[in-house]
Amino acid sequence: QLQLVESGGGLVQPGGSLRLSCAASGFTLDYYTIGWFRQAPGKEREGVSCISSSDGSTYYADSVKGRFTISRDNAKNTWYLQMNSLKPEDTAVYYCAADFLITTVQAMCVSDRSTGSWGQGTQVTVSS
Repeated sequence: QLQLVESGGGLVQPGGSLRLSCAASGFTLDYYTIGWFRQAPGKEREGVSCISSSDGSTYYADSVKGRFTISRDNAKNTWYLQMNSLKPEDTAVYYCAADFLITTVQAMCVSDRSTGSWGQGTQVTVSS
């Protein structure tokens, strides 16, 4: 059974940092396109950052470029989202996702076409 479990969310002041983790079980991460998404109240889900399974290319939403970094540790079957210089507008529920059928970051993060496995979400709140 495929399962994703996020951790690392919380309350942080503007300018602070958090690292989200997504631990996968029931499958091997190597051949999956993975990503992080977020949804703020009253807003549509947004693809934040993704890594392609085919060529390792990465995608970052314009709003997080230069501040967020996605990484993966296949040996631990885990991927991460390092979030620095956090802003109040980063406040949202963050979800991780993995998809075997999708191979590009365009389809995963931009078009949001994944029907793969999703985590339960972790709340990130940026507030003073």
